[in-house]
Amino acid sequence: QVQLVESGGGLVQAGGSLRLSCAASGRTLSGNVMSWFRQAPGKEREFVGGMRWIDGRTADADSVKGRFTISRDYAKNTLFLQMNSLKPEDTAIYYCAAIVGAGVKTRSYEYDLWGPGTQVTVSS
Repeated sequence: QVQLVESGGGLVQAGGSLRLSCAASGRTLSGNVMSWFRQAPGKEREFVGGMRWIDGRTADADSVKGRFTISRDYAKNTLFLQMNSLKPEDTAIYYCAAIVGAGVKTRSYEYDLWGPGTQVTVSS
């Protein structure tokens, strides 16, 4: 069974850092795009950043440029999200998503596989 499982969320003070992981099992990621989204209470799910698995090319949302970095462990089928200089407005549930495709897609409905999410809370 195909699964994405996120980990690494938690409570951190403003200015701190967290590293999220998304482990994929049961599916070859070659030819996939893997992305991070987040959803704060009362808000729509928002694109954070994504990566073309085949070449590692990434795309980031403007709101996180310079603070968040996407990377991967190709051999372990794991995607990471390094989050630095965290702000209270970064508080959300963070989701990993995957879709077969050529380019990083920024709309949540374009993804067909999702993890259960991990909570990130940034205190002021």
